[in-house]
Amino acid sequence: MARVLVIEDDAAINDVVATRLARDGHVVTQAFSGSEARLLLGDAGEKNAAYDIVICDLMLPGATGEELVELIRKRDAATPVIVISARTQAADRIDLLRLGADDYLTKPFDLDELAVRVEVQLRHRGTEAPAGDVLRHQRWTLDPEARTLAVAPGEDGEKGGEVALTKIEFNILEALVRRPNRVFSKAELFELAWGEPFAGDDSTVAVHVSNIRAKLRATGTDEYVKTVWGMGFKLA
Repeated sequence: MARVLVIEDDAAINDVVATRLARDGHVVTQAFSGSEARLLLGDAGEKNAAYDIVICDLMLPGATGEELVELIRKRDAATPVIVISARTQAADRIDLLRLGADDYLTKPFDLDELAVRVEVQLRHRGTEAPAGDVLRHQRWTLDPEARTLAVAPGEDGEKGGEVALTKIEFNILEALVRRPNRVFSKAELFELAWGEPFAGDDSTVAVHVSNIRAKLRATGTDEYVKTVWGMGFKLA
């Protein structure tokens, strides 16, 4: 059972999504505007502890879906966000993934598919590694149990510290660090990070890798993730 926040201004869609997810045993809270969602998410600075997953439309009164995704990500890197929208352009999906959305489903969508995607996101969120299974690569330390990435300060004065990653971003880095000499295709990384068959959209993995590099840039370790042209990605 998970606590789900559904943000959708179309009352009919909101109700049918809430009903479907409640049937799976989830506790569903409904918001019918961006401003209502802001209130439910709490005051600025708080984490999204009240919800295990958020399903969000884009075109909302009071605050746009993009603004809400950005707000959620600023507070908490771990809460999964699934965007549902009538926009079908690849550029829209890429922009949302860059903001920190974990998945994107275009309208009209199948309710059973949405339910499966919710389960996949929740499964990743609840994934735990054996205690003590800490992974290291050069200046990185990944803790799969705590799902954290810490970067040690560099010898040339590069900054260290903890880097906040979404669960998909962490899954990608974990896969790379566990097999640092292997070149992973985009399809392989997708299936390892999302836990579902590759859908043929190379840009999804590429955008998440770009997000990882952007977050690591301040530490000087963004070049650890190498692009192998025509093949995929590996660690330096």
